[in-house]
Amino acid sequence: MNSLGNTLTNTVSGSKPFEPTYLNLEYIFQKILDFFNFSNLGSLGLFLKILFFIFILFLIFVIIYCIVRIFEIRKKEKEHLEHEIKEYARKQKEKEEKLSNPGGAVNPKWQSVLTHVFSPNESEWRIAIIEADTMLEELMDQLGFKGENLGEKLKSADQEKFKYLTSAWEAHTLRNKIAHEGSNFELTQREAKRVVTLYEQIFNDFGFI
Repeated sequence: MNSLGNTLTNTVSGSKPFEPTYLNLEYIFQKILDFFNFSNLGSLGLFLKILFFIFILFLIFVIIYCIVRIFEIRKKEKEHLEHEIKEYARKQKEKEEKLSNPGGAVNPKWQSVLTHVFSPNESEWRIAIIEADTMLEELMDQLGFKGENLGEKLKSADQEKFKYLTSAWEAHTLRNKIAHEGSNFELTQREAKRVVTLYEQIFNDFGFI
């Protein structure tokens, strides 16, 4: 009984130092070799050992390669995203500068639209959109679209002849809300600028401004 107690005491007290052999790569590799028991096969066993070792090295190489490629792909994705963000910011800045420079516009009516949309008065933002919509109807007349009003002229257009037809409908719909709902329709300057930009896209496409 005492002998058994001493054995348990020595085991628990850790008289023998703990050796984490499972963390030793050489130990793990040797265990793998022992599992396949290549040593009993003589020269063939040696060949198989070498072949197995080469296979393990190949797997390690593949794993390292995959890890490196993943990091490279993530780096390229990050660089591409940063480039896209910079390009978007640059285009937005150019668009804002162009809108804020009424003197650069060729069409005097367009100068008036820009003057209104950059005014601090909300009422003038509404005027800017209404005037831009009037210009759009003039453009539709010049292009030969028929109809009693702008809505009918837009209905007679198609995407092939009028690339920004969807933008034209969006801008015209908002103009109608301003006209029909009056002061009940809330309009921010940011939204007014966005809609004026839609008109600008259309006018630039046809060289109208």
